[in-house]
Amino acid sequence: MNKFLMTVAAVALSGIGSVATVSSAWAQASANPNDMVKTAVETVVKGVKADPAAKTGDVTATARVVARDFLPYADFLRTTRFAVGPKAFDTATPTQQQQVFEQFQQLLVNTFALQLSQVRGNDLTFKFDPAKLTANSSDVVVGATVSGTGDNLSVAYRLTKTDKGWKIYDINMMGENVANAWLIQLYQPQFKARIAQGGIDSLIAYLREKNERFGK
Repeated sequence: MNKFLMTVAAVALSGIGSVATVSSAWAQASANPNDMVKTAVETVVKGVKADPAAKTGDVTATARVVARDFLPYADFLRTTRFAVGPKAFDTATPTQQQQVFEQFQQLLVNTFALQLSQVRGNDLTFKFDPAKLTANSSDVVVGATVSGTGDNLSVAYRLTKTDKGWKIYDINMMGENVANAWLIQLYQPQFKARIAQGGIDSLIAYLREKNERFGK
């Protein structure tokens, strides 16, 4: 993923202050996907600004903020399953499924934290394009235009309706009109190649190695 796309991805994930605050905000927003995205995006920015280390660019501290503040709004298990491929994921052992999920989720957190640390000084503003909902909607896209990075950036968030409310599980770094820029699509070829070379364990080892290098 190139630097421009990952900068947009970082902006896209821009959540709240404390765990209690996140839980409260998530509970209020989870019933509506438009509210969910708005709350998730705005609160990551606040979380980074409120953390003494994160606001100076410390990527490890920023990763803690992202993990604490954004993950309540996301379903990265669903993201993992589709990025790995449903067949490959479903035929893996429960232990392998848990390991690949944990490592991929950590990779996403680390990657977004690194890019957030690079745009932390910008005064970001967001204009949201609400999803068109019906009574039977279970998978929707919420758009956003982000300004304050030097360019206006289009971002799209795909959400699924779960028994715990709406959850973000995919992000398009260039807006919903660009078909091949969804996060899941960007990782699928890499994961498919790793699995073809050495199975799911090869993918887990690859992800673990990338996470171990984070911040070094």
